[in-house]
Amino acid sequence: MQSPVLSHPSQTIPAHGGQLVNRIATPEQRQEFLEKAEFLPRVTLDKRAVSDLEMIAIGGFSPLTGFMTKEDYQSVVDRMRLANNLPWSVPITLSVTSEVAAPLQEGGLVRLDDTSGQFIGVLELTEKYPYDKTHEAVQVYRTDEDKHPGVKVVYDQGEINLAGSVWLLERLPHPQFPPYQIDPEKSRAMFSERGWKTVVGFQTRNPIHRAHEYIIKCALETVDGLLLHPLVGATKSDDIPADVRMRCYEIMLENYFPNNRVILAINPAAMRYAGPREAIFHALVRKNYGCTHFIVGRDHAGVGDYYGTYDAQHIFGEFEPGELGIMPMKFEHAFYCTRTQGMATAKTSPSTPEQRIHLSGTKVRKMLRQGELPPPEFSRPEVAAELAKAMHETS
Repeated sequence: MQSPVLSHPSQTIPAHGGQLVNRIATPEQRQEFLEKAEFLPRVTLDKRAVSDLEMIAIGGFSPLTGFMTKEDYQSVVDRMRLANNLPWSVPITLSVTSEVAAPLQEGGLVRLDDTSGQFIGVLELTEKYPYDKTHEAVQVYRTDEDKHPGVKVVYDQGEINLAGSVWLLERLPHPQFPPYQIDPEKSRAMFSERGWKTVVGFQTRNPIHRAHEYIIKCALETVDGLLLHPLVGATKSDDIPADVRMRCYEIMLENYFPNNRVILAINPAAMRYAGPREAIFHALVRKNYGCTHFIVGRDHAGVGDYYGTYDAQHIFGEFEPGELGIMPMKFEHAFYCTRTQGMATAKTSPSTPEQRIHLSGTKVRKMLRQGELPPPEFSRPEVAAELAKAMHETS
């Protein structure tokens, strides 16, 4: 099996495609764009598109330099590969209505604004093309039901995709978490400075609980360091807010993890809830941040009952060993075992189902709303208290 790890400790693994992309405008480019701003046609980006613009610009979506061409889009939707055959599992597109697209000239520049009308980026428009929303939904999300949050986004967006390279006007500090805004170039430098040759990435959109802690620590036994990388882009309205989740991570780092072996950083991307395909996508993003390994647990990036419990692990088998350039670390669902009095999985515990304590996120939210704390076997008491406080403040 081809190893994604380089031999020298001062080096990190190559970015996906070989080169870490940087599409942040230089001061000179920025000045040039600002001078043209009032004369450029405008497109307003939603929150997800803003996240995508940022992720492209900082290299998180390497090798992408912009929003996908029709050829790349169709290849990704149908084959989980870019047109050049490089693995890529989720389409990254900028969709607008026909009315917005009509006056835009291929070969020209387009001004990109955020939802508040702030000028944040530029698109070098190379192509405008229609696409089949239902086909994308079925291929990427495995369903055409609009109650799936990822599918709903596809159905609600415009019917024309705009393609071309982008420039982010400037990289501003994150409004909520500036100390944890560690972009790929910086994370790679930090891994090298610490002499970490093997780094495991952990993705989550949920508060950290004992099952997460257990699989993270199992992984940490076999690698040099951990990138704890919670997603803080757009999520479902009923997901726990990012600021609450970040406080839970800070509590865990302070009390339960070896500080010198963990880096906490935010992932500015938006959730797509694409299950198996998003597991591949999340792994490739962490590769761009410099990770050599990636934790894939139960129902990774899933929602509802759309995906099988371990489909997100099985999909890695659809690629040749070494082709992704990052190693998945697959874990079964962890629980507290009352028989052995410790955290375990079905692989390590002799317990019966009745001897296992695990709670769904829905049940935990219900307990917190009712003023009950989850048991210490499920959540560290300090984390449970933080969640209860946040739930009380918003109720």
